[in-house]
Amino acid sequence: MPGLLRGVARTAVIAGTATHVSNNVSRRQANRWAEQEGAAEEPMQAAPPPAPEEDPLEQLQKLGELKASGVLTDAEFEAQKAKILAG
Repeated sequence: MPGLLRGVARTAVIAGTATHVSNNVSRRQANRWAEQEGAAEEPMQAAPPPAPEEDPLEQLQKLGELKASGVLTDAEFEAQKAKILAG
């Protein structure tokens, strides 16, 4: 009888271990699939709309106000004005 009980106990331990390992593998695989689905959905999110470009005339007026208030030097003003007019 002790040999039979030992065999049954050994079988129970092996079956329990196999079930535990199987559950861990299934859980890890489910987590990987969830991460992959999450990564696949991220690019599909709408990007914010681009900021509307300001009218060059408005930009020049603001630039002139900054120069008049002393924030910009003559050289900085000319450099920024050239960028606005080139763009």
